[in-house]
Amino acid sequence: MSRATVRAISSAEGLRDLMGVPFSDQQLDAITAPLTPGVIVAGAGSGKTTVMAARVVWLVGIGAVQPDEVLGLTFTNKAAFELSHRVRTYLEVAGLGSAASDSAIPANPAGEQLPADPSEPTVLTYHAYAAQLLAEHGLRIGHEPDTRLMADASRFQIAERAIRRFSGSVEQLTTSLPHVVRYVLALDSQLSEHLVSPHEVRKWQAGSRSAWQNAKQTREIAKVVHTFAARDELLDLVVAYRALKAELGVIDFSDQMALGAALASTSPEVGVHERARFRIVLLDEYQDTSIAQARLLTDLFSGPSAESGLGHAVTAVGDPCQAIYGWRGASAANVSNFATDFEPATPTTTRVFPLSVNRRSLSDILSLANEVARPLHAAHLGAEPLSARPDVGPGQIRAVVVETFGDELQWLAREVPRVHREMRVPQWSEIGILVRNNSTATAVHDALVEAGVPVEVVGLSGLLTMPEIAEVIATLEVLHDVTANAALLRLLTGPRWRIGARDLALLGRRARTIAQTGGPTGESMADALVEAVAGTDPADMVCLFEAMQNPGAGGFSTEARERFALLSGELGELQRHIGEPLLDLVRRVIDTIGIDVELAASTSRVAESRRSNLYTFLDAISSFAGTDTDASLPGLLAYLQAEEDYGQGLALALPTRADSVKLLTVHKAKGLEWDVVFVPGLTKDVFPSSQARPRWTTSAQELPWPMRGDAGDLPAVTDCSTRGLKDFSAACRDYQRMEEIRLAYVAFTRAR
Repeated sequence: MSRATVRAISSAEGLRDLMGVPFSDQQLDAITAPLTPGVIVAGAGSGKTTVMAARVVWLVGIGAVQPDEVLGLTFTNKAAFELSHRVRTYLEVAGLGSAASDSAIPANPAGEQLPADPSEPTVLTYHAYAAQLLAEHGLRIGHEPDTRLMADASRFQIAERAIRRFSGSVEQLTTSLPHVVRYVLALDSQLSEHLVSPHEVRKWQAGSRSAWQNAKQTREIAKVVHTFAARDELLDLVVAYRALKAELGVIDFSDQMALGAALASTSPEVGVHERARFRIVLLDEYQDTSIAQARLLTDLFSGPSAESGLGHAVTAVGDPCQAIYGWRGASAANVSNFATDFEPATPTTTRVFPLSVNRRSLSDILSLANEVARPLHAAHLGAEPLSARPDVGPGQIRAVVVETFGDELQWLAREVPRVHREMRVPQWSEIGILVRNNSTATAVHDALVEAGVPVEVVGLSGLLTMPEIAEVIATLEVLHDVTANAALLRLLTGPRWRIGARDLALLGRRARTIAQTGGPTGESMADALVEAVAGTDPADMVCLFEAMQNPGAGGFSTEARERFALLSGELGELQRHIGEPLLDLVRRVIDTIGIDVELAASTSRVAESRRSNLYTFLDAISSFAGTDTDASLPGLLAYLQAEEDYGQGLALALPTRADSVKLLTVHKAKGLEWDVVFVPGLTKDVFPSSQARPRWTTSAQELPWPMRGDAGDLPAVTDCSTRGLKDFSAACRDYQRMEEIRLAYVAFTRAR
């Protein structure tokens, strides 16, 4: 390192000049902070990646650390590559690193970007870092080095296999096998993410159950008692699933992180090794870390004394206002708790560095985002309103009020092409359309395609709601389980069969008669249909399929009887091929339905787009089936349902480079940006959503919230009574309102 280079970055102003970046004073405070714990609260679009990379250059440039003493952790391979590339580039600009082109950065089979040179900074995903720790030190806790990390799809297949092999009693879990598979995986993941064992949950339930059993019994209290019993059975299945994973020598991502946390907590020598190896640790997107991830990091890089890590230089970067992944294990509380988890070595407070100057959006957009996020700024330390760069214009915000959703779609179909025409350089790919959930995506997609707009639905979860794919999935559900009434109803009311409301109500009554449940004689036909679709215990469940096969002498229309017979025959023929390989079975369903031929024969733009969707869906099925030669239909259905519900059954999809409008959920849009952003469906019960997050009191697959590592930040049941449950529900609604505000903040700040 030359003396001239050292002088060039021995001051904040020198760093500005050398890197050619007009860092704000806020950014420079964070970049030039001493080697002590600190948290950067980085508002949307505030340049956090640039700040992290510049902090590495600063510390290396002033001689505080060597490049290979830097550890950077983030969530995705894409983010890890971007941070690694930015750090290497800036080090090279500063004359502090070796030239390293993208092609010089190797990738492992999982696509993880690895350092090209041992003397360079290490930048990994959180999971890759846990894997590295287990590879180097796993034997200390009995973790075998040949244990395989299974693909996400394999989780569903192995769970389904474990459930089928289970010989214990299952009386309370009365839902279908694909649902039970999802519940087992959900509870298993939560146990790992919060570092709780099945035995600990059983013990907690045994101590808590009596308070609910002794409470004044109401329907609400009975649901809680039933949930306790169902969770006990679910825990038995989780234990069986874990035993099968051990037998097969495989782990999943949650296991990997839990094992890493166990290693860090029980083997302090690992922390000594890692602290000596990495003198500065950068933690990206810290608001999205789970309890297990936070525990792993605190046990490695913090402790009660200097010898155990007190005061080790850890810089966390996060934004609690963008903490939108709580439903998949993330804990926004980790940012708030950073100061107590990573205490400084001297009796001072941990530094908090706000980054509030947005470098992406125009000023009026930021004003809107700030207004929406006002409750978040009040709730989170260090979260500040965003301000625009002094050289930016106001931007444009349009709020359109229409009578119906159909009117909104017509407006979109006119407005999106108009915006494209008026762009300085027209690019469809610079237009993003963000929906709260995929229930509205199909209608938006069709309206735009009909208007001649090229549209890309980002991620499989969006495709699953498209009619052509929903019909295939509904058929598969009925083939697997003839009591899948909701799926059969989807087929009957779809464009192929078009069974009317009166015939459907008669079908519900006929199903009730066949089941001989002895319902009230005055029950309406509509009530019978609702009960048929809802169902409870399979032993008592009415079966629409059986009623369709045997409609009796009721007053069905002639058309309905004919269509019932045709659909029954079609499903019966498909049932004969249920043992075929999954991909063959799905193709047979498509051929039988005739949807591929129908779409190919059509000349409409929508048909062409939907045919492409169908092929994308087949590719996803092929990928799922390719992970296991014994891939099963129940496992596939559980996998697809998880993707539709949470967008996490498959790897997080990214938009392609194609010049098309990007249609995706707000959850998938985080980290992305466009010149123009549309957010349709801003209406009651849609966005903000009225769909409640599953609660531990009524959902057996939920780890009881008092046992979670972030229990102090979640709504609590203060009294085991009906009144207590009402208060809990009210607190949950308030909590969900804050989550919806975070989503809106993320959506609005995607616009440049």
